[in-house]
Amino acid sequence: MHHTKERNMKDNTQIIVYGGTGFYGQKVVEKLVAKGQSVKVVTRNYENAKKIVGDEVEIFQGDVTEKGTIEKSLKNVSAIVICLSAMSNKLIRKMKAIERDAVLEIMEQAKKTNISRLVYMSGYEMRKQLLDDLKIPEFGEIKIEVEEKIRQSDFNWTILGDAPAFEMFFAFTSKGRMTVPGGGLNAFPTISPEDVGEITAQIVMRDDLNGKRIKLTGPKAFTFPEVAKLMTDIGGKKIKHITIPLFLINIVSFLLLPFTPFVRYLYKSLKMLNNFPVDLAENVPKDHKLLRELFDYEPVTLEMEINSRVKENNL
Repeated sequence: MHHTKERNMKDNTQIIVYGGTGFYGQKVVEKLVAKGQSVKVVTRNYENAKKIVGDEVEIFQGDVTEKGTIEKSLKNVSAIVICLSAMSNKLIRKMKAIERDAVLEIMEQAKKTNISRLVYMSGYEMRKQLLDDLKIPEFGEIKIEVEEKIRQSDFNWTILGDAPAFEMFFAFTSKGRMTVPGGGLNAFPTISPEDVGEITAQIVMRDDLNGKRIKLTGPKAFTFPEVAKLMTDIGGKKIKHITIPLFLINIVSFLLLPFTPFVRYLYKSLKMLNNFPVDLAENVPKDHKLLRELFDYEPVTLEMEINSRVKENNL
């Protein structure tokens, strides 16, 4: 390992992770560093970023919504990972600037600097029709547009369709009850953030995945009631699944806000998850099998995640 680290430093080439302090982004950074890669992240808040990504990462202070920041941040960069998300209370109003305009500007500037490797994190599968039917087009229209632009570009690109994190299930579980707006009766894919970090790190370091869209998911799709039963079986304490009407979302989100920064994303997703397409859910084992063939990693399963939370008494 030591040897590759030296080589990377000499090459003076870095992998830049836009959104590297975010929920999935920080895991990508961590795994790249563990592989001896030189990594750069862009952040508005230097101190905060340092706490998250540590000392081995170059922290570039600036704002991705400013062209100058993007231009300067791409110096000495050989590959780009984009996992920008405005799904937080603080950033939601700047969503278009962060998730669309900044990404298009990154692509523009990367072209000028002849950077060819580009990895973009998107949603699991972006079906415009479904989003329109559910009247949440804003949940996907930016990603659909960006994906289209990437497909038309001449980057060596890979698009990742990330499933939501296991966090989804724990965020609704408290004091022996799993309270789910809409019930969450449709099965949908989820994944460990560890796995997202590991697979993404491997993907950006490879050159043979050009023009591919790869779905990132755990081994199987679950419904909320199935997970409540799993939690009960593994933890030995009854977790009761309770359905509440979807319109109570605002009240619940208000109550949950202090506990999970992911909460805004959770709620936008809820309508989607309550209507998750059956055919996509049925394909999850196949999508997962492909990941196991393409990448070298040991998946963290939902059962393992529940187990570790039971041990830490967090469930």
